[in-house]
Amino acid sequence: MKRPEILAPAGNFDSLKAAIAAGCDAVYLGGNMFGARAYSNNFNNEEMIEAVLYAHKYGVKVYVTVNTLIYEAEVKNFMKYIDFLYMNNVDAVIVQDIGMMDLIRQTYPDFEVHASTQMHIHNLEGVKLVEELGLARAVLARETSFEEIKRIKENTNIELEIFVHGALCICYSGQCLMSSIIGGRSGNRGTCAQPCRQKYDVIDKNNCKVNKNEYNLSTKDLNTLEYIGNLIDIGVDSLKIEGRMKSPSYVYLVVSLYKKAVDSYIEKGKVEISEKELENLMVTFNRMYTKGFIFGEKNNDFINSVRPNHQGIEIGKVVKKEKNNIFIKLIKDLSLNDGIRVCGKEDVGFTVTSMFVNNRKTEVAKKGEIVSLFSKENIEFGSVVVKTLDSKLNSSIDSLIKANIRKVKIYGELVSKEGKKLLLKVSDGNNEVIISGDSKLERANNNPTTFERIKEQLNKTGNSEFSFSDLTIVGDNNLFIPIKELNEIRRKALSLLTEKRLKINRSYKKEEYKRNVPSFERKMNTNLYVEEFSEYQKINLNDFDRIYVRENLYNDLSKNEKIYPKISRVISNYVNYNKTPLVGELGGVYKYKNVDTDFSLNVVNSYSVALLHYLGAKKITLSYELNDKQIEKMINNYVERYKKYPNLELIIYSKEEMMISKFNLLKYYNLSEQGYLKDKFSNKYLIKEYDNLMYIYNFKPRKIDNIMDYYKIGINNFRINIVDEKDLKK
Repeated sequence: MKRPEILAPAGNFDSLKAAIAAGCDAVYLGGNMFGARAYSNNFNNEEMIEAVLYAHKYGVKVYVTVNTLIYEAEVKNFMKYIDFLYMNNVDAVIVQDIGMMDLIRQTYPDFEVHASTQMHIHNLEGVKLVEELGLARAVLARETSFEEIKRIKENTNIELEIFVHGALCICYSGQCLMSSIIGGRSGNRGTCAQPCRQKYDVIDKNNCKVNKNEYNLSTKDLNTLEYIGNLIDIGVDSLKIEGRMKSPSYVYLVVSLYKKAVDSYIEKGKVEISEKELENLMVTFNRMYTKGFIFGEKNNDFINSVRPNHQGIEIGKVVKKEKNNIFIKLIKDLSLNDGIRVCGKEDVGFTVTSMFVNNRKTEVAKKGEIVSLFSKENIEFGSVVVKTLDSKLNSSIDSLIKANIRKVKIYGELVSKEGKKLLLKVSDGNNEVIISGDSKLERANNNPTTFERIKEQLNKTGNSEFSFSDLTIVGDNNLFIPIKELNEIRRKALSLLTEKRLKINRSYKKEEYKRNVPSFERKMNTNLYVEEFSEYQKINLNDFDRIYVRENLYNDLSKNEKIYPKISRVISNYVNYNKTPLVGELGGVYKYKNVDTDFSLNVVNSYSVALLHYLGAKKITLSYELNDKQIEKMINNYVERYKKYPNLELIIYSKEEMMISKFNLLKYYNLSEQGYLKDKFSNKYLIKEYDNLMYIYNFKPRKIDNIMDYYKIGINNFRINIVDEKDLKK
């Protein structure tokens, strides 16, 4: 049975140390640039070098997130940063941008690249594509089902990485534009404002409210501890824990529990986690838990509509209020310096600095007791009290992090023979060193150095990262061996072993980037996409060169030469078409070869354009997140590099698809037809359903009028998207 890698988050150096102390196999972290957690502390270049050296001492791999979209003007600095990571022995980089993925692979063929979950790889075909392009690992979309993961694993050789714990996006990774469109902060650029964690009303098509003002898009946290055995059985390579914004205590606790789960399943065939350990996990941080769509979570159990932040654990209820004191009947223990929240009409949170039981001051109040706390707040009788911070737990975890200095198990053999030099062989299982002593050994006149004494001395590895798991002494037992010589030979052996362990076998030779791209005729085309048949009936076909429709309409309309199919962005079963399909995910590019690509492939630089053209894309739709200057620079650089124009499309009118989600609000509230999300500013966002997926659209359309200006700089195709339009002339 293959043991999967436990991959831990490290938002700062303290979290890195916590993850390693807890027993992780690898960490992922970000630098100060190009990472999808821009608001994490992250690592500057000096800290990055130190982090890699520290992790490698303990045999822990380091993966660096460079998983944002990269604009044309950033490419040069991006590759300088990649060069820095490569030269400083980072084990792999995690990449979202398909152009940068290709550029890294072409330039540094021996640098391991992982496809970020932001790349929206969710099916076998998508995995096959990145495998063919030379990637070492695919981080699958969190919505990918267990059955699909199993199918992918059985039909590819690439490593698969699966999220097993932590925060979830309501939207398919890499397919959310909500923060970018309505808040000006791009999730694909690492600055998501988390609009999904805000309150919304849900209203039906008749403008009637169907719910209270709730957190209708705020997901529970993923927790798959009890299902780890399932993932091990199908051969998943890496179990990823989310949490680069979390505390070192959180990182230590979660990593240690998943390590325990993996170890117990491999050793005993079952996962053994106690109720107390699960309780500790919840009090450290939780938004309530879900097993996720990976293990078939029901739509109704996926959302925590009550609270978007730390839920805590219930410890009692308010049973009395007197002046500036509240009385709580406890169902769990409470200690000084714990953090609590009293949940009423208005939540009240504070740290317990003093408390009384039976009018006696105490440091610990026990389950079943009534504890009184000072509070001037207006707190209601019967309010639920939750613990949000356990001071004793945090203190014990801090002690464990400091005490659990990780040791690398090594194996040694010392050979001592009269008239010969000492010989010490040390191995960590992958690396081996052999060190000889300085002088020839002589027979002892009186007190020979016993094998027990030799072993005792060699085992004194001190503050090093090594600990002998097995140490064999062979040779003559009547020799005198100076303690100083034993210390020196051990020191040299461990030093050389450390050196070997830190060395990465790389060529350190950059290759030239090359991609052959086809030529295209410069011709202006006006294209259209319509979602509903009723909208299709209103258009004049002669006004457009090509009209895209969803698959459910295509079969009825395909006889018209202008009608082309638009493929779902989430798909596992492809059908063949006699016309070029419009695809919005990498699996479709692999399946069909001859395709047009949609905005959801997040094309923002000339290298992404080149790769897609190389792979067979005839027309490439640009990302909504590009501005005019970025578009012009991208085209200019493409033309300069390849001496030809690309074939690009710009969407000039559209209510942008802001989000696509496996969670479906329409089903959640039993709405048979479309509905709307209403925010605090009274903006109404259209909700529609296709193929059991929820689509959320912007409340106002995107409009671009200066088409000729774009044509002059190199764009050939212009598309209008018609979604829920009452007046097409508009």
